[in-house]
Amino acid sequence: MVREEKIAPSILSADFARLGEEVAKVELAGADMIHFDVMDGHFVPNLSIGIPVMESLRKVTRLPLDAHLMIENPELYVDMFVKAGASSVSVHAEVCKDIAAMAKRLHDLGARASIGINPETDVQRVLPFAEHLDMILIMSVHPGFGGQQFIPEALEKLRIVRRELDRRGLKVDIEIDGGVKLSNIAEVKAAGANVFVSGSGIFGQGDYNTIMHKMRDLIARTPIKD
Repeated sequence: MVREEKIAPSILSADFARLGEEVAKVELAGADMIHFDVMDGHFVPNLSIGIPVMESLRKVTRLPLDAHLMIENPELYVDMFVKAGASSVSVHAEVCKDIAAMAKRLHDLGARASIGINPETDVQRVLPFAEHLDMILIMSVHPGFGGQQFIPEALEKLRIVRRELDRRGLKVDIEIDGGVKLSNIAEVKAAGANVFVSGSGIFGQGDYNTIMHKMRDLIARTPIKD
């Protein structure tokens, strides 16, 4: 089943002193969406950005904002993030008590619904609810910090999710997040991903146009392997 391929630069690795400028650069370079990592210091051992930053970015880019909520009690905050400008919201299966209800709530708010799973979480935690979702997010690092090395076991998770979605005829996006760079983006495409989050693989790498052109070329030339 064909899914649109999208590159989503993660601003966790951007220069925060020039954040609006950084987002404008990746938008001009051909980014499809902006990945917005939210950390609460509880679900993950780090703190990051929140609603005021999203409100500010919503004013300076036309790209969809992909809010990745690595937080406890996401049901308390999803409304605020959608109101602040999130086009899609990912909450984690590990802290989501009712995935179907969360998906309905996000759809009712006018946002795309996504569920993420950490490296240690089995894909069966989310696959039974796939028909309610717009996207499934596979973490290929332990969430909490940027710049980590890609966990190879994520590739098999991608394959399992893709096969199951295709078997059921579900055109749900498969997002990969963590350690995705030029050196491995073809490999994750071959395993079944179609939404590619990359932070340090894009930001801080010089010419964003060149980096993203090379990424898109590798994605386009790599077939999905069964």
